[in-house]
Amino acid sequence: MKVTPDIIRCEFIGTEAKVAKSTNPSCVGIRGKVIDETKNTFTILHNGERKMVIKDTSVFHFKFSDGTVVEIDGKLLLGRPEDRLKKRVRRLW
Repeated sequence: MKVTPDIIRCEFIGTEAKVAKSTNPSCVGIRGKVIDETKNTFTILHNGERKMVIKDTSVFHFKFSDGTVVEIDGKLLLGRPEDRLKKRVRRLW
């Protein structure tokens, strides 16, 4: 997978995720498959339990099907998944 700023428009349900940083220390280290996504949260299946992680306060590592691992700030992922597809991405370079 080619890593570009458009990566925030990808579908994250079904991908492997890890919470790398969070303002909530109990969320750091949660890893597993993303099973649901809402406007402000990801639900991750962690050791057979569903864990809800707030997007705004976390940084995630996503592992895609081709083995690519990408770090994304949760603030960039705010919003409903269907609205994120329509969002225009501002390039920083």
